[in-house]
Amino acid sequence: MLIIMGGLPGTGKTSLARSLASHLDAVHVRIDSIEQAIKASGKLRGPIWDAGYRSGCAIAEDNLRLGRTVIADAVNPLRISRAAWRSVAEVAGVRSIEIKLICSDTDEHKRRVETRASDIPGHNVPTWREVMTQDYEPWTRDHIVVDTAQRSLEESAALLLGKIALPSVP
Repeated sequence: MLIIMGGLPGTGKTSLARSLASHLDAVHVRIDSIEQAIKASGKLRGPIWDAGYRSGCAIAEDNLRLGRTVIADAVNPLRISRAAWRSVAEVAGVRSIEIKLICSDTDEHKRRVETRASDIPGHNVPTWREVMTQDYEPWTRDHIVVDTAQRSLEESAALLLGKIALPSVP
């Protein structure tokens, strides 16, 4: 199965993706890591555009074809990026589940964004202003919403583990 995670920076995507990957023995495909590796190569001349997402989709497809569960960890701000992940699942013949993380407590969300440090060398985390002004298209397909504002990581993981066990449309 392909678990497609999305949400604004600071909502807890990577922490939750890591927890789920551990519980499910899944492959964690983190777009921030891929994009930073591309930038660090020194070969990129200009904006990264969709290079990280394209690379992530290829890695996901390879692992799905091996029978692995894959967790795609990305902001996924655009319908086209979410559609690309679903297409990968369809090509690999597996089901996909879309999960949108939110943090409904604006003060808590801002605190998370402003106090976090990157765990990827050379990666700059976005500012609160950048998070709030990011182009982010509405999710129009069936998806699971998890509000991390009042839940611990463990509670959010337990909630999702229960939900992803249910049948889903590929």
